Amino acid sequence: MSNIRLFFSNTLSKNMIDKLDKSQSHYLTKVMRLKKNDIFSLFNKTGEWEAKILNITKDFVEFKSIKQLRQKENVQELWLAFSPIKSNYQNFMIQKATELGVSKFLPIIFDRTIVRKINKDRLEKIVIEACEQSNRISVPSIEEAQNLKSFLNSNSINLIFTDLNSDNKKIEKTKFSDEPICIIIGPEGDFSEHERQEILSFKGVQALKINDNILRSETAVISAISIINYVIN
Repeated sequence: MSNIRLFFSNTLSKNMIDKLDKSQSHYLTKVMRLKKNDIFSLFNKTGEWEAKILNITKDFVEFKSIKQLRQKENVQELWLAFSPIKSNYQNFMIQKATELGVSKFLPIIFDRTIVRKINKDRLEKIVIEACEQSNRISVPSIEEAQNLKSFLNSNSINLIFTDLNSDNKKIEKTKFSDEPICIIIGPEGDFSEHERQEILSFKGVQALKINDNILRSETAVISAISIINYVIN
């Protein structure tokens, strides 16, 4: 079977006939050179399906879903709360975090956040492409930017606080509840002292010093996610 995977937002079911959008149709026929009756796969949060090309026109590819290859993933959710950074570094960070299993991105505007807007449409494209390439089924969601207080007051989570001032270098798995695990990464100028105290007073928070060195935001994200994946898996 072809290893070409495309995200399909609509419902998928056996023997369903539908059309790909113009961009995906162009990718299959002009970039990957697929022809009528060739096989590829489609996925979304419900699972992954093998599909066959039925017809190719100038504007679209018509396909039929043949059989289900995988059912939806059932794993503990891993969230990332982060301060927006410059777009090139942020795009890289979102891509790698998606590959490593993050299921929700929550941009936080901290006191020392420099970049205060995000291009949500662009980030959504990045996570879809990362899922297509990394064999993931579920596509992470991207929340609207919010302040720290709103984030802390509206979420029931196991919070991992990446705190350079902490002496703790281990995470206790036994302290995790069934709620999502959320890593919070600060801005380039670090958390302010009152932000540190707000986070440390959050119920169930665990502070974690991921490195003795001061890391760039995107490096800290990859490092923290890798540590948490090792702990929970």
